[in-house]
Amino acid sequence: MAITAPRGTADILSPDILKWKYIENKIADISMRFGYSEIRTPVFEHTELFERGVGDTTDVVQKEMYTFNDKGGRSITLRPEGTASVARAFLEHNIYAQPLPAKLCYNITCYRYEKPQAGRLREFHQFGAECYGTSEPCVDAEVISLAKTILTELGIKKLNLNINSIGCPSCRKKYNEALKDYFRPYIEDGTLCQTCRDRFEKNPLRILDCKSPVCGEIADKAPVLLDYICEECHNHFEEVKKHLEAMGISYNVDGTIVRGLDYYTKTVFEFKTALQGTAGTVCGGGRYDGLIEELGGASTPGIGFAMGIERLILALEEADALPVLENAPDIFVANIGDETKLFVTALTDKLRKEGIKCERDLCGRSLKAQMKYADKCGARFSMVIGTDEAEKKTAMLKNMKEKAQTEVSLENLDELIKIVKE
Repeated sequence: MAITAPRGTADILSPDILKWKYIENKIADISMRFGYSEIRTPVFEHTELFERGVGDTTDVVQKEMYTFNDKGGRSITLRPEGTASVARAFLEHNIYAQPLPAKLCYNITCYRYEKPQAGRLREFHQFGAECYGTSEPCVDAEVISLAKTILTELGIKKLNLNINSIGCPSCRKKYNEALKDYFRPYIEDGTLCQTCRDRFEKNPLRILDCKSPVCGEIADKAPVLLDYICEECHNHFEEVKKHLEAMGISYNVDGTIVRGLDYYTKTVFEFKTALQGTAGTVCGGGRYDGLIEELGGASTPGIGFAMGIERLILALEEADALPVLENAPDIFVANIGDETKLFVTALTDKLRKEGIKCERDLCGRSLKAQMKYADKCGARFSMVIGTDEAEKKTAMLKNMKEKAQTEVSLENLDELIKIVKE
């Protein structure tokens, strides 16, 4: 039986890897403009981190985590998302003692056991940004602006920003009671699914995030959280909207957004696109002012977002927004006879050290086969080295597209390098 990649994983091969590098480099550049520094965290953590940070009533923790006991008997989980790990690092390395706010970003693999679909695999890639140490509404707007800048500069035009406030714990206490009153009849008659019945007492807010069509239809008519937020949360949300307007960022207030993880408070947001292949949402995030405290630290406000790279690539491909990306060699150096191989070895090495993408024959091909290979791999220029060229230290540089040839020195490579780099 042939060994294949596990279901829900994918190899990223050339030339697709060029798309990934382009996107990753673009995101890194934009993040630096906004003052974000990269952080790299372990691919697995103690299971308790996600149970406490993400929330033990979420689908992620209840159904989707890859959890196992290591050889020391410790419960370990492959990270299903990035925020909890960054929060743990924020505490463990005393980042809170450094000048705040702390702006951190990451590009990671995540793991969730769910049905593979377009743009979402069991092993998927995620970019995220986190800002810790300030509760100012302008930070919420700036984080949203970072996400929008990434998406628009990559080329996604049809974007809709939806925002909501899910309030603070005090707000949600009142709101949870209203939800219980609303959902109780559906609990008693057994209409809601077993998962929602389990969530009813501990965290009824999670019922709003249920993927069941029946539960979803019932949840659509539930009380709206915005009607229950306190004055402080209301004022915060109004200020966020003013800062978005000051930056010219249009938005829709969507009272149904609650996000899928328990650590969210106050501002939550999603960027959606009308493109078909992305299932709508290309980025989501919000504020999580209680997360650091939940993990054992002092009360520290935080806000951030994450976007899946696979889903982002689908959106960019559908929008025809990716540039033409090539990794063809600048020059292919062919050789005639074994006696020229060492000369070509030295020549290609010098060219590579000068920043030239250079290839040569490594398979003992005939000259005709070498030139066919040079054409297939898309080399812009080619050069044939025989004994005469090696002795005279000159050769004809051929433009593979225009077929024009120029004699160049192989002793002083300045002219050759200049032509190839033009």
